[in-house]
Amino acid sequence: MAPPAGRRERNKQRVKERLYTAALELFSEKGYDQTSIDDIAERADVARGTFFNYFPRKEDLIGAWSERRRAKLMTHLAETRSYGAGAVAQLKQCVSVLGRINEEERDLTVAMLTAWVKAGRPIQEDPYMADIFSEIVETGCHTGELAENLSSDLVGNVLRDLYLGALYRWCYQRSSADAGSLNDELQEVLGHLLGGITDSSRR
Repeated sequence: MAPPAGRRERNKQRVKERLYTAALELFSEKGYDQTSIDDIAERADVARGTFFNYFPRKEDLIGAWSERRRAKLMTHLAETRSYGAGAVAQLKQCVSVLGRINEEERDLTVAMLTAWVKAGRPIQEDPYMADIFSEIVETGCHTGELAENLSSDLVGNVLRDLYLGALYRWCYQRSSADAGSLNDELQEVLGHLLGGITDSSRR
């Protein structure tokens, strides 16, 4: 185990957390583009220069947010995963967790997703969601629950793209009431993919 952090390191972590929290509060209230570094420093009650000790650019807050969401997703999946459950059940649980994470903080998700896209992060970042889906699909192929000739990598990417498409549509509705349930849409999209879209009587 790592030794406990010293007082100086703990203070640094507290300041960094204060800046991060202040930034996300302002992004939710005003939007990412409308929030300045001065706004964040003032909300966190630190000098403007202190911000740059922790985040060289405002854009680095997007990366921090993305990493924390990834960690949150993995924690939720570990807590809710039913060991021994089939691939289909795991896929449904995975999209359910994704829906819940986004629905819990819709205003922040809208602000950060907009900034994330503008910064080109969908192209720059590792497709970790595709990897999670791919791993589940590969297991399902091995157990015979899913077709053995599937390309798990391709299906993983398709599932990630379907998730992001549903997330974009949900985010850009005018209000939470208009947006409805992201989880419901994700489950419906997943159901169509698993069931196929061609009429079985015509095959």
